[in-house]
Amino acid sequence: MASTTVAVLFGGRSSEHSISSATAGGVLGAIDREKFNVIPVGITRDGVFVLEQDDPARFALDADKLPEVVDNGTRVLWPLPGSGRELRALLEDGTVTSLGTVDVVLPILHGVHGEDGTIQGFFDTLEIPYAGGGVIDSAIGMDKDVTKVVLQAAGIPVTPWLTVRRHRWHNDEATVRAEADALGYPLFVKPARAGSSVGVSKAHGPNELAEAMRVALAEDDKVLIETAIVGREIEVAVLEGRDGAEPRVSLPGEIVLTTREFYDFEGKYLGGDGADVVCPAALTEEQTAKIRAFGARVFEALECRGLARVDVFLTDAGDVIVNEPNTMPGFTPISMYPKCWIASGVSYAQLITELIELGLARA
Repeated sequence: MASTTVAVLFGGRSSEHSISSATAGGVLGAIDREKFNVIPVGITRDGVFVLEQDDPARFALDADKLPEVVDNGTRVLWPLPGSGRELRALLEDGTVTSLGTVDVVLPILHGVHGEDGTIQGFFDTLEIPYAGGGVIDSAIGMDKDVTKVVLQAAGIPVTPWLTVRRHRWHNDEATVRAEADALGYPLFVKPARAGSSVGVSKAHGPNELAEAMRVALAEDDKVLIETAIVGREIEVAVLEGRDGAEPRVSLPGEIVLTTREFYDFEGKYLGGDGADVVCPAALTEEQTAKIRAFGARVFEALECRGLARVDVFLTDAGDVIVNEPNTMPGFTPISMYPKCWIASGVSYAQLITELIELGLARA
């Protein structure tokens, strides 16, 4: 009989709401019900906490109709700080019912108001244990600009970049264009604080920069312009070590592009052609060891907890350059993070259990 109660938290206010909801479908379907009681808590696009249905099929990843959390009239009532961990729900008929004592929260939220340290700080304040990253690593990892600064300071090579804020682009476009020219085209243009490739474009020349900036600035007022590195796109999945041990790093996977320009939202989640996820990647033992070591270095440099995915480029010269880490990586059953662990001998269900137990161990 299950003895641990887990609140699975998903949805949220960011542009990655549907991906978080789809992740919930995978987690609800795979979580070990003999170990864990589950309370599904959804967050609507407006930020309302609602009691959701414990139905994996409701949140299946469907390219024609992406899943979402809608306001069903219920309200989840979190306990006040210092008052314990009893979770209650205000039902549609106006009655309040107890959902029981929550042992740990599994926040599978992407983007702002979830992956950026805000929800982590909320649960720290409530003194409720939670799985995944903490406040500092989540906040740093959410901001691609700050992440690069921290990694550079740790001596870890990163993709050359230029950071541009909205006001600078509008007030001094000519200088920004000159600095972009110095980086050399083609360039990737990314919102600094968004994920799942939302708002990302590839500018092949100066004539495409303005549109790429428009798309990125629709997501964030801070944008990164990055050199397009020529090399293989390799990713590793990292788990926090138990009892202070060093991080555990999966076998590497590879994004193999055929007809797609880059690994965009459609390629990641909607089954779009032109991008294949290969796990494990066809690498030499030396290359595998080097990339796994980079994954561990990045995890520790960012003070990561729980999990992270580290994306790197492997150049023809054999150099490893960090593209970006992700402290709450895509976690649907078809995502790279679980695929890397499955290739390493850890099932999707086992991975969920490990994350929950890591969160409980920090209580």
